[in-house]
Amino acid sequence: MSRRRIGFWYRLAAVIAKPPLLVLFNRDWRGMEHIPADGGFITAINHNSYLDMFSYGHFQYNSGRVPRFLAKAALFKAPVVGTLLRGTGQIPVYRESSNAFGAFRAAVEAVESGECVAFYPEGTLTRDPGMWPMTAKTGVARAALLTKAPVIPIAQWGANLAMPPYAKEEKIRLFPRKTLIVQAGPPVDLDRFYGKDPTPEVLKAATEAIMAAITVQLEELRGEKSPEKPYDLREVLAQQRRKAAEEGTK
Repeated sequence: MSRRRIGFWYRLAAVIAKPPLLVLFNRDWRGMEHIPADGGFITAINHNSYLDMFSYGHFQYNSGRVPRFLAKAALFKAPVVGTLLRGTGQIPVYRESSNAFGAFRAAVEAVESGECVAFYPEGTLTRDPGMWPMTAKTGVARAALLTKAPVIPIAQWGANLAMPPYAKEEKIRLFPRKTLIVQAGPPVDLDRFYGKDPTPEVLKAATEAIMAAITVQLEELRGEKSPEKPYDLREVLAQQRRKAAEEGTK
């Protein structure tokens, strides 16, 4: 999809969203040369703030290749937001229902038709204390291996400083003015996984390769080294449940 095919609804969304972003934040876009000029592709993005969807969206819009997000189905019912989501072709996700697979199928069809589909592989805001990417779900890897489309790792930082995730107070911190940094890297090398059966082991390894590529980009833009082992939310929750059970038996 080229810039000239962005369409009315996406341009309207940009008219609404871009002015406050331009006024309230500095921006630092990096690696835009890695965004494919044509053909379908996938972007895999870290998630550390409710605001970072807008910083990434701004970056991607400026590249001329607008993304299709996977968004909670409930948002499509909102009067204004729902109209914009439908108009811009976003993909509703019906969690824990018979329609849950429909979002994945729609994402694959979009990529195969030459569009960009944006995945937040972690599925939620990171819980890592240092704001590094966590272990991720395998949906992005499954779509990548099925379509064999380029997967562009994208790291971002700055939105979390303005709107920290899970903050209990001082939710918005606009001053001093923050810089929204978005950095795209070269496509993830997934060649070794092509042609293999999509077993849980293969999908897990491919997902880890994608998340490692995102983390490398984040290390570069932060100028820091990530933890040796990604934060595993499932493991942490399981430990908490075991601890609670042990304390309950005392």
